[in-house]
Amino acid sequence: MCGIVAYIGHRQACPILIKGLKRLEYRGYDSAGLAIYGESLQVYKKKGKVAALESILPEGGVPGHVGIAHTRWATHGEPSDVNAHPQLSNDGSLAMVHNGIIENYITLKQELELLGHRFVSETDTEVFLHLIEEIKNQNHCLLEEAVAQAIKRVIGTYVIVVLDQANPEQLIAARKGSPLVIGIGKHEHFLASDASPIVEYTQDAVYVNDYEIAILTADQLILKNSENEHSTPFIEKLDMDLASIEKGGYEHFMLKEIHEQPITLRNCLRGRLNASDFTITLGGLKNHLPDLINAKRLVFIACGTSWHAGLVAEYIFEHLCRIPVEVEYASEFRYRNPVISKGDVVIALSQSGETADTLLAMEQARNGGAIVLAVCNVVGSSITRMSHEGVYIHAGPEIGVASTKAFTGQLIVLYLIALKVALEKSTIDHDTFKHYVSALNAIPDKIENMLRDTSAIQRIAERFAIARDFLFLGRGIQFPVALEGALKLKEISYIHSSGYPAGEMKHGPIALVDENLPVLFIALHDPYYEKILSNIQEIKARKGQVIVLVSEEDKVISSLVNLSIRIPETDDLLAPLLTVIPLQLLAYYIGVAKGYDVDKPRNLAKSVTVE
Repeated sequence: MCGIVAYIGHRQACPILIKGLKRLEYRGYDSAGLAIYGESLQVYKKKGKVAALESILPEGGVPGHVGIAHTRWATHGEPSDVNAHPQLSNDGSLAMVHNGIIENYITLKQELELLGHRFVSETDTEVFLHLIEEIKNQNHCLLEEAVAQAIKRVIGTYVIVVLDQANPEQLIAARKGSPLVIGIGKHEHFLASDASPIVEYTQDAVYVNDYEIAILTADQLILKNSENEHSTPFIEKLDMDLASIEKGGYEHFMLKEIHEQPITLRNCLRGRLNASDFTITLGGLKNHLPDLINAKRLVFIACGTSWHAGLVAEYIFEHLCRIPVEVEYASEFRYRNPVISKGDVVIALSQSGETADTLLAMEQARNGGAIVLAVCNVVGSSITRMSHEGVYIHAGPEIGVASTKAFTGQLIVLYLIALKVALEKSTIDHDTFKHYVSALNAIPDKIENMLRDTSAIQRIAERFAIARDFLFLGRGIQFPVALEGALKLKEISYIHSSGYPAGEMKHGPIALVDENLPVLFIALHDPYYEKILSNIQEIKARKGQVIVLVSEEDKVISSLVNLSIRIPETDDLLAPLLTVIPLQLLAYYIGVAKGYDVDKPRNLAKSVTVE
């Protein structure tokens, strides 16, 4: 949520800031703005898309070599020009952009009003900036010192970048709980919420840690903690290239990322799974693999699509490793006073690595004595730094708001971990292990074959784009896939959709069935086949519109319904990697048929960095 871009250096800042904001549009936002210092401090901001901001800029852009910019996702105050960032100090000399939420802003605002401050917006950001201004003026101190004192008084999360027109050759930034990456160039620095606005200009980056303050000029980066102690910047190479954040000929990022899955899953397996000598190597878990093997309990914490990956993992780990598993919404886990003890292993799942609820849940788990591991996509993210160890999924940047390739990447990593642990625990024998290694290695090719012809899915999407409701049903390990299919459809097409275990159909959902309701069954030739067949007959008897995902060689169910999508054969335990692909495509094609922006669904953000 929200996005920050800032620049200081020898180039004109305006085009860098505008391009950077466009690269961050996938994060979700409702207004945009920038502040640039040339001969004076110039601020422009506008409700709506970045294009609306561009329309109010002077022809040729705003001159100046230092600037800050922001895309806002409204929290405090409705979307409006006034509430858009940057916000200004009381005297107009400071401009600031901010990601996060300041929880005690009302108390601070009342205090500042008594001191004569007047506020023009409804935002907590303006209050934060006025606090910095008040401290700076009262103490006659440097801006960096005022920021250091201010962050001790605010409660909540933040990334801020402040520009002072009295010292425009410097930017001050600070973070807690929201991401900030600094790109290191030659006589220039770039700041952003993630690497996508930076990668065009440099591959060298510093990830700012919580409670750190960055003081930047064109030629210097200084990092300090809140106690004014210097820290040495650790420069990393960005795990991203420019091509990976462009559409590459596809109409939408979502479609590109669906079609990238064979490549991303091969990347995820590369160097880890050796199908010729049947070995799995997980260097990211070398120190804590024994904790997994000896775990009394596994707890997966996640949000959204990652939570569905955790539900699939529950089936995988209990079946292969015989370890009790719980799957928790991170947003609920941290408030429930959960029972955590030594011997528990908590595994955080996240695409972005910046999900606020997951980070707070991890902190709670660590405080309870658990080993906390991470399965994440973004190198250097907050979740990976908070974990004891972890495994990257190497799916590459995922720009579409609705997660696709990150979901299958998470699953691949979870299969690898479970198989490694199961072999070490001797809960499966070597022949079974070899069977799964071979089957897992074949998955990318099977997905590639599925993606060669998606015409059947497109025809189904065209038929049901007018649907008002949708029901997804699956049993066993396919139940989480049904949930994921329903989530994708509601995210992308705004059709009300629900996922259920098919065995629960008669406990409520069947009341919804009539001739207008599409019901999608995941009906592979697995141990639940006969049960699913009965469920299908019950829907047909009530004139529901039945769609089925069936095994490639199926003849029985496919003869009973008109709308079927065939899935290549694989082991039942690995089948979610295949069944989710048509559901991603179905959501995509329905969203396109309805004329929606499938990459940026309304009200949604790619990375939920606030509670």
